[in-house]
Amino acid sequence: MDISALIFDVDGTLAETEEAHRHAFNLAFGQLGMNWTWDPKHYRQLLKVSGGRQRILAFAPDASPELVAALHRRKTEIYTNMVDSGRVPFRPGVESLIAEARDAGIRLAIASTASRANVEALLGGARKWFEVVACGEDVARKKPDPQVYALVLKKLSLVPATCLALEDSANGVRAAAAAGIPVVVTQSLYTAGDDFTGALAVLPSLAGVGLARLRELHP
Repeated sequence: MDISALIFDVDGTLAETEEAHRHAFNLAFGQLGMNWTWDPKHYRQLLKVSGGRQRILAFAPDASPELVAALHRRKTEIYTNMVDSGRVPFRPGVESLIAEARDAGIRLAIASTASRANVEALLGGARKWFEVVACGEDVARKKPDPQVYALVLKKLSLVPATCLALEDSANGVRAAAAAGIPVVVTQSLYTAGDDFTGALAVLPSLAGVGLARLRELHP
């Protein structure tokens, strides 16, 4: 069965964003007077929780809704400025694969539970390449729940088996698999060594990975 659509995760898949997110969180904490610092080891653990607000609450369960909202809003502003300054490029192979898919008439979509502001900032002018962009605000439950993938499938009017998801995390693999979508992993800085059970393949990146390779993997 040929691939009708490629459905991309964003953070860690399209771009190595998580280190930028970590720095943005730490800057936001300091600017709002919180004596908190997330080092890489701690942040890797927090990434098991999907969603920035949810990570703040996992770290500080007693934080008020107002504080969580203010921290996340400032963090998003900082992150957006980082993206706009060109400090968060797409990962190797991403743009060439997207170009090849577009030339072949394969539809493109985004399934992310990051905030729309973060997703739109990263995509920039590339937003027009994606027919459907589903983000955290569009669903009630975040990955590993399959809700965001189910939404993308509904908007594309496609059955799961005709699509291929591209993810970087265990939560992403579980979400895609639960939606019935075959999934390929490209490990990122914070997900290397995770349990990717259910993935068709685990690759270091998309560099040199074209449609021919993805079609070989697709069941």
